[in-house]
Amino acid sequence: MKSQLQLADKQDLDCLLPLVRAYHEFEHIDSDETSRRAALLRLLGDRDLGGIWLIYDNARLAGYIALCRGFSIEFNGFDGFIDEFYLLPEFRGQGIGRQVLSAIKDIARGLDINALHLEVARDNKRARRLYASAGFEARDKYLLMTALPESR
Repeated sequence: MKSQLQLADKQDLDCLLPLVRAYHEFEHIDSDETSRRAALLRLLGDRDLGGIWLIYDNARLAGYIALCRGFSIEFNGFDGFIDEFYLLPEFRGQGIGRQVLSAIKDIARGLDINALHLEVARDNKRARRLYASAGFEARDKYLLMTALPESR
């Protein structure tokens, strides 16, 4: 059976929170439950921002993928950032990730997104191979940089 994506809504918060916590622990992302809950509720409550899709394999919850929408002059319209993509360990290495990335590309086209971006840890060779096989290319000319606005 093929994996399936289901667009999440606020009623899915309780099943999403443990997955997001596991992903943040896996990636060593410093976050707390209150912040995660607030961010998820905001994204789940505003489809203009993008969405979160629950990933199922044979009717079993396997993970999630979050797509956030932005705008790019370079790409002539909307672009999307795969903000988080997490599969539970027991579902990895079975082709599910490839299926999910193909499906999210279709979803992105439906959202009028002209380019998809993602961030991957330099030392995560397995994920880098997956993303490359799905058509993602490193933009070696550019380096992703981040600044946090000072609090008001």
